[in-house]
Amino acid sequence: QVQLDESGGRLVQAGGSLRLSCAASGRTFSSYVMGWFRQAAGKEREFVAAITRGGTSTYYADSVKGRFTISRDNAKNQGYLQMSSLKPEDTAIYYCAGSLEGAVKDGTNYRYWGQGTQVTVSS
Repeated sequence: QVQLDESGGRLVQAGGSLRLSCAASGRTFSSYVMGWFRQAAGKEREFVAAITRGGTSTYYADSVKGRFTISRDNAKNQGYLQMSSLKPEDTAIYYCAGSLEGAVKDGTNYRYWGQGTQVTVSS
């Protein structure tokens, strides 16, 4: 059993920065790809970023490329999403997720999900 707990979400002004954390427990953290997804009110969940098991490769949605950075510390069982130059359209609930196989941008390939943390960007 894997448990993922996100933290760090809050209200921030446009142009500001925020770092989300994902604390993992259960299955060995380094055994799965870690991803971040988000869901804005009234919209479908969308891929944000993903990082491979060893942290050697990262993937980003075009909408966040150059502004967000995903990272992980397998020794600490922690994942992170550093967000900068935030925009009001980044407002959403952000979810940490773990995948054992499959395309990293496809949410259906993720078996483990956290409860989410709210990020609100004011204009």
